[in-house]
Amino acid sequence: MPDTQTAAQITTVVAAEPQLFVTDVDRACAYYVEKLGFSVAFAYGEPPFYAQVGRGGAQLNLRLLSEPAIDPDLREREELLAATITLDVAEPLYREFQRAGVEFREGLMMQPWGAWTFVVADPDGNRILFAASSRA
Repeated sequence: MPDTQTAAQITTVVAAEPQLFVTDVDRACAYYVEKLGFSVAFAYGEPPFYAQVGRGGAQLNLRLLSEPAIDPDLREREELLAATITLDVAEPLYREFQRAGVEFREGLMMQPWGAWTFVVADPDGNRILFAASSRA
């Protein structure tokens, strides 16, 4: 009797680690730590050309490039996201970021699809969307 289960039916995806392109890994790590409350899991190279930052269950990989991988005008015009981070509630983290002096690309708002979201951008313009099903 052949096995009819597919890998998708028996495999659970447990995490994703988006790779963000940055022009200065040290500067990017400092932003994620000092402004967004992440911690540096590792930084590789001297000077570093690859690093990972994380907070809770979210990890972001930072990869050094000498020039933007995406046209900055296109990214802004199309509001292209580099990553989405899912939260249980949105407002406490939004307020934490406000106190840290984070500049928001989009403030806390309820989306038509029912999510509370806000968007920040790192020093290289990578837009990070934070989303939750509940405000507080």
